[in-house]
Amino acid sequence: MKPFAHPAQGVRTRPMAHRFMYSLVMMASVLLSACATVPGPADPRDPFQSTNRAVFKFNEALDDVAVKPAAQAYRFITPQFVRIGIHNFFSNLNEITVVVNDVLQGKASQGGKDALRFTMNTTVGLLGFIDVASHAGLEKHHEDFGLTLGHWGAESGPYLVLPLLGPSTVRDTVGLIPNTATGPYTLMHHVSPTHRYEGFALETIQFREALLNDEDLIDDVALSSDHYNLIRDAWLQRRRNQVYDGNPPADPYDLPDDAPAASPKK
Repeated sequence: MKPFAHPAQGVRTRPMAHRFMYSLVMMASVLLSACATVPGPADPRDPFQSTNRAVFKFNEALDDVAVKPAAQAYRFITPQFVRIGIHNFFSNLNEITVVVNDVLQGKASQGGKDALRFTMNTTVGLLGFIDVASHAGLEKHHEDFGLTLGHWGAESGPYLVLPLLGPSTVRDTVGLIPNTATGPYTLMHHVSPTHRYEGFALETIQFREALLNDEDLIDDVALSSDHYNLIRDAWLQRRRNQVYDGNPPADPYDLPDDAPAASPKK
């Protein structure tokens, strides 16, 4: 499993970046045109499976040649305590998006705790490099605008695999727009574009490095099943659990074959 991608939030492109993105799009187009059939029965959650599988292969190939090697080098040369501090720093920056979505979902108590978390880690925790809030008993929460739309009752829509960004749905893709508005790279408008690129690259590499330990286990499981299906099903289940705060209703797609199917709401 190589889910390396993480949304780039508010990063302005420069000529070199335009050429790089153009090359990636052209590579993806070749893969899309090469994909003609879909193995296995059709899944109603994944009507664009042919395209999704092509993008999935493109993302996996890019990870193999660029992102994973960079993550492995980062782990090799960077002491563990430094990697933990960098992870904490980027996690703390995301608290702004979490707090905004706490409020939009009507979670006043959780929002207050998350705001306190951000304040403590930014001040006492030295800009978030030290997660003092967790040691003080303030739990880390994960909220975003895709989850908020689900909380408001919006259906997830078809499953999508986005170039570079990986698994998503129509609802979560729409949520990327406000996520960008509250993301650190948009808020740091006073920082030069070069430093934003550097920050995003470091965030992506540390995010990918954190997944290295789980890779062997996931790949072993994938040997006995379809790798694409495994990641899709696990990701959709995780997002459904997040929308319902860990207590989702029965999923219509998990019903027995002889049971009547219901229209899914999430």
